[in-house]
Amino acid sequence: MLNTGASPGTTPGATPGATPGSIEQSEQLSRQLTSGQVGMIAIGGAIGTGLFLGSSLAVHTAGPGVILSYAIGAAITLLLMGALSEMAVAHPTAGSFGVYAEIYLNPWAGFTVRYTYWAAQCIAIGGEATAIAIYCQWWFPNTPKWLWILGFSCALLYINARSVGSFGSIEYWFAMIKVVAIVLFIVFGASLLMGIGPRPAIGVSNLTAHGGFLATGWRGVWMAMVFVIFSYLGTEVVAVTAGEARQPEIEAPRAMRTMVARLIVFYLGAIFVLMCIVPWNQIQPGADVTASPFVKVFQLIGVPAAAHIVNFVVITAAASSMNCNLYLVSRMMFSLARGGYAPAVFGGVSSRGTPVPALLVSAASLALALVIALLYPDGAYVYLFGVSLFGGLYVWLMIFVTHLFFRPKWEAAGRPRLPVRMIGYPYTSVLGAAAIVAILATTWWVEGMRVTLIAGLPWLALLTAAYFLRSMTLGRMIWKRTS
Repeated sequence: MLNTGASPGTTPGATPGATPGSIEQSEQLSRQLTSGQVGMIAIGGAIGTGLFLGSSLAVHTAGPGVILSYAIGAAITLLLMGALSEMAVAHPTAGSFGVYAEIYLNPWAGFTVRYTYWAAQCIAIGGEATAIAIYCQWWFPNTPKWLWILGFSCALLYINARSVGSFGSIEYWFAMIKVVAIVLFIVFGASLLMGIGPRPAIGVSNLTAHGGFLATGWRGVWMAMVFVIFSYLGTEVVAVTAGEARQPEIEAPRAMRTMVARLIVFYLGAIFVLMCIVPWNQIQPGADVTASPFVKVFQLIGVPAAAHIVNFVVITAAASSMNCNLYLVSRMMFSLARGGYAPAVFGGVSSRGTPVPALLVSAASLALALVIALLYPDGAYVYLFGVSLFGGLYVWLMIFVTHLFFRPKWEAAGRPRLPVRMIGYPYTSVLGAAAIVAILATTWWVEGMRVTLIAGLPWLALLTAAYFLRSMTLGRMIWKRTS
């Protein structure tokens, strides 16, 4: 049984003067997520294969100075969570930052943010599914990729279609595996550094022994931000979960605070340990799990079958990100449909309060991305990948910009003071927006990352054209009816 709720072409609460809560009340999604689940979902959305494998790219670019890169990334993420938590408390809705952009900027902003994020995450899911197949083949080399992709995709689609509670429970344990792996890595690594056990202390000499701490200079530290910031992308999922949290005004801000604190400890702790144990010039980027810096450290510790353990963790990390992104794309398409920017049928919910039609159409787009990834890995998919990278940064930029307009409009409407407020407004939001613009511009000079702008800007232009074409069509229809 599906309920499409709001009529097409309307966005409940789409003006600054709308009644607080009207957006959420019209959604009819099931509020089942607990505070613990919301927090772990946020962790699961952020920690993917990037830390376990992709961190080598950042290390290769910045050397030991990558520690500073991760610290800068943490600071930007902290600013984002401050801005996002304030708006999420005001409007705990599934459309989240897309709806905020529409309310406090303009409909074009809401349209482009939601569609860009939806497309970016669909492509990212395809990438994670392909990664799962590659790492499963590492264990079972004679099996076809499509078998693993189909198996994991069907299983995760089933989990997402059942209920948000089922999704929350599965994602909680997916994320827990990643967290445990990182904590063990930090603890065992610290024991090597301090000489706890049979081995002599390694110390921190590797931080300066091979060209100094800033071996590639401050330029390398900043260039590495292009890779590092993607390790933090996904944290914004916590704002989307506010639409289905039991007590969003309490759980969303708490989850954001704890999630950022944990990420800072995990990322900075893991990278610091890595840089101290393994000389940075011995870490080479590679897609093979045996090239993972984590494998090298576990081998030094003497953990048996280190590569197999890391392979399991990487598969879990990819499955967790895939599961989390399926949740995101279904909610974004659901929000687009409820706002009148997609067919109304995609705004329906099942008897369990799950947006199944939005999930299925997103799965179809995922299938298309997977086909392109498998058939044209070095051609068309590279541009899809560029759209995905651009999409994440564009959404973060628009969150900061939206927040600049949010507070004055909220206060001008005579609404009560929110319990969560961004410190240092408006300067902190301006700083965050400037940092994202700088990172986007930097992709032009980082090897292999220029495709971010080459593919992303035309995508944004295409969406803009589609938006204005749609507006013109609706205008003509209204004119004909009234004339």
